[in-house]
Amino acid sequence: MAAKKSAPKSKAAPAPKVAKLTAADKPRGKSILYTTIAEHTGLHRKQVASVFETLGKVMSVDLAKPKAEKPKVFVVPGMMKVTSVFKPATKATTKANPFKPGEMMEVKAKPAKTVLKIRPLKALKAMV
Repeated sequence: MAAKKSAPKSKAAPAPKVAKLTAADKPRGKSILYTTIAEHTGLHRKQVASVFETLGKVMSVDLAKPKAEKPKVFVVPGMMKVTSVFKPATKATTKANPFKPGEMMEVKAKPAKTVLKIRPLKALKAMV
């Protein structure tokens, strides 16, 4: 009986150790954030940048043009919930002044707008 030859075992290079994550003194810039994520995930920096770019595009599509009766919602799993709500235009009116009883005050007209609200989810609250 002939013995089977096994494939030569090659030793894979050990993964380089990455620096421990520490809190930044000031808010991290985009470049520093991408580099840090790339080091810790093993992805290339350009791949991390493309992930963030795609995430931004998906958010813009999902949150665009909400209706007054139906707000649009986007969830970043484990992090936050982003809601876009349409606020219709208001007309100029006169209302009672809450600081000076008996006086009336002018309230200016406001244009229609879309308001974004960002709420942290339970997992993000637990991290902090």
